[in-house]
Amino acid sequence: MYGSCGFASVPAVGSSPASSRTQRAQTSRNSRTIANQQFIGVFSQSSQLVRRHKLHFSSRVQRHGRADHNPKISAVLTDDSSTMTPIEDDIERIGILNVDPGLEPFRDHFKYRMKRYVDQKKLFEKHEGGLEEFAKGYLSFGFNREDGDIVYREWAPAAQEAQLIGDFNGWDGSNHNMEKNQFGVWTIRVPDKNGVPAIPHKSRVKFRFKLGNGVWVDRIPAWIKYAIVDPSRFAAPYDGIYWDPPPSERYQFKYPRPSKPDAPRIYEAHVGMSSSEPRVNSYREFADDVLPRIQANNYNTIQLMAVMEHSYYASFGYHITNFFAVSSRSGTPEDLKYLIDKAHSLGLRVLMDVVHSHASNNVTDGLNGFDVGQSSQESYFHTGDRGYHKSWDSRLFNYANWEVLRFLLSNLRWWLEEYQFDGFRFDGVTSMLYHHHGIDVAFTGNYGEYFSEATDVDAVVYLMLANCLIHTILPDANVIAEDVSGMPGLGQPVSEGGVGFDYRLAMAIPDRWIDYLKNKKDEEWSMKEISGSLTNRRYSEKCISYAESHDQAIVGDKTIAFLLMDKEMYSGMSCLTDASPSIERGLALHKMIHFITMALGGEGYLNFMGNEFGHPEWIDFPREGNNWSYDKCRRQWNLVDTDHLRFKFMNAFDRAMNLLDEKFSILASTKQIVSSTNEEDKVIVFERGDLVFIFNFHPENTYDGELEYSGIKSGVTCPGKYRVALDSDAWDFGGRGRVGHGIDHFTCPEGIPGVPETNFNNRPNSFKVLSPARTCVVYYRVDESLEDNELEDNDHDTVEEVDDTVTTDVVAMQAYLEASMSSPLEEEEEDDDDIDPKDRRDLEVDFGEATSDD
Repeated sequence: MYGSCGFASVPAVGSSPASSRTQRAQTSRNSRTIANQQFIGVFSQSSQLVRRHKLHFSSRVQRHGRADHNPKISAVLTDDSSTMTPIEDDIERIGILNVDPGLEPFRDHFKYRMKRYVDQKKLFEKHEGGLEEFAKGYLSFGFNREDGDIVYREWAPAAQEAQLIGDFNGWDGSNHNMEKNQFGVWTIRVPDKNGVPAIPHKSRVKFRFKLGNGVWVDRIPAWIKYAIVDPSRFAAPYDGIYWDPPPSERYQFKYPRPSKPDAPRIYEAHVGMSSSEPRVNSYREFADDVLPRIQANNYNTIQLMAVMEHSYYASFGYHITNFFAVSSRSGTPEDLKYLIDKAHSLGLRVLMDVVHSHASNNVTDGLNGFDVGQSSQESYFHTGDRGYHKSWDSRLFNYANWEVLRFLLSNLRWWLEEYQFDGFRFDGVTSMLYHHHGIDVAFTGNYGEYFSEATDVDAVVYLMLANCLIHTILPDANVIAEDVSGMPGLGQPVSEGGVGFDYRLAMAIPDRWIDYLKNKKDEEWSMKEISGSLTNRRYSEKCISYAESHDQAIVGDKTIAFLLMDKEMYSGMSCLTDASPSIERGLALHKMIHFITMALGGEGYLNFMGNEFGHPEWIDFPREGNNWSYDKCRRQWNLVDTDHLRFKFMNAFDRAMNLLDEKFSILASTKQIVSSTNEEDKVIVFERGDLVFIFNFHPENTYDGELEYSGIKSGVTCPGKYRVALDSDAWDFGGRGRVGHGIDHFTCPEGIPGVPETNFNNRPNSFKVLSPARTCVVYYRVDESLEDNELEDNDHDTVEEVDDTVTTDVVAMQAYLEASMSSPLEEEEEDDDDIDPKDRRDLEVDFGEATSDD
């Protein structure tokens, strides 16, 4: 009856509290603490490695008050036949408790929320035809064509009278009064005139209603599909736009959705700031100019930020005013469809950054304008403190309200079906999960912190419904949770008692790197701590790892590249001169930090736009504090496009490490074994999938594998012959080319077969290799049965064609990599006066001159 995301048996029990979210960097920079959480094991090829660990999660501590924990649930959600029914055996058998027996003390909590979830779905079935039908609210609410007329519906139970106004009636609603039903829904039918819609396409419209005190107010319709503002007027209000293009102007999708990848390699992008010019970029420009870059770097998924309309640009798209409308700064709904279709044509899936954790408090332009002091049952939001997020200055949804559920669930279906998105990244999930929103709370890892009266069960049930809906409509969807608390079960299927997300963001990882880069000398870096931060995750719940996202570069902070190289990036990135120690260190660690994060940190990987090539400085949206400047709200693509600048090396390595996953599926592999974290040598050795990774973080020491008592001895599972698959020290990546790529490394057996304690680092075989300082090298095992078909190419000055099907032979893959990158630069005998180290004003000034002289 309820499909794969439901429970077939009849449920039981009552109701519990609601509402939450975590501090976001774009509102104010947050302090962070490390929280511990219990989990069971990490998958590896040997089952003995399943054991208990401590998880360390970043908790973004917030500095404001707590919300009311004793709300009343909206009566519209209750049904006499749905409460106090006996708990059946199937509900008693909660799958997540088998995955983690440590959750057993909270069985009643899981039974309770599962009961709430099943009861809610049964109510949808009884009154609305089921969850999927219920989520088609956009076909009834807002503006729709019905029987040759335009029909407009709006839920506004607090309104005493209502009218539809706009350009079509000269903003006089006296002849367009609306009627209200018993559920607070206002309706008007506007007949066509002589076969032509009475409300023209692209014309402005608003909902005018009368308050209890007799005052009339105008609001943008809640379900509006498009909204615009007059750019010539400062702080002008937005207008709702009736969007119904004729068939000749309506974009028709041409390409099917790409198949779901084994592991997502995500390129996080903001369309507005994607131009190299100081302005807002358009959807079509992004599609034509930026999408090819993303494809070229071997990403398979794009995560688009700031798609939903937000009146305040500097909110980074997280203070939503119009939930069904695309951001008009970058174009029209049809333009966004063009972008998504173009991405699909390139084999790129597109996720949307969806914000259902809160809404802008903007009364004039947004949903908050419908809150006029009525009760929570008649509003989209909670009343009082519970309906207001003090840290974000925004409104909080009442997830127990029937019409709020209709609005939010329909919103998800709208973006999936109308725009062909392939999934979502849910923002601010921590705030939704708890009544305290994570404010002034540092999660210690005690399971009681996740399952208590502080848990917002209304919001949890909404997220369960949302994930069920998404995966029913689009089974191949990817849905990611932004949660810093580490709630167990967030990434477990709804059918097992989980919340149903496919992935969670590994948010502690970037915090670890920022801490190291700001507060520790290179000699103080702990290999065990780095490895621990990257591997501390619940083995049954997949994570998206990232070294830096948009959060880390927001104003007041810096990109990793700028933290590493700082002001020397203004003058030291030219290949026409030798790299300074700072630049050499920066390039090396930039590659190593991003690669080990990808290879060891999760089951998917994310990079924010521009960081793949070491974008300098920081992000700062136009605002009063910077004189409304767009200078730091763009991406300087000219830096990576200029052939004699070192940015191209970081970009080439990013492309290569994505290709490595494409060829060897390392992210999708459940085999992950860290065999060595040597604090003295500053070396980490691990296996992921069938590859062996060696990271040497030592600032000076090179370990020579040709010497009897030197070199790095790497333990491995399988015996045989190993060769280089990827080398951060290669010339193509700005390195010194010290590692030989054509050298065969033969394993030696270690200890007694089948007795791990007698092996080398618990591995039955080993081989020795050269490991230069501040490098990472990946080795693959040669399939000797295919050696006759290998493409041998040890000459780095020659690139040969490679058959794309030979994925097991990384000598061939290395040639493939070299073919996709520029060859090493020949030093030109030119003056190095093209970069002025004294001019720090704008990178594009210095580098722009370098470009023009190139």
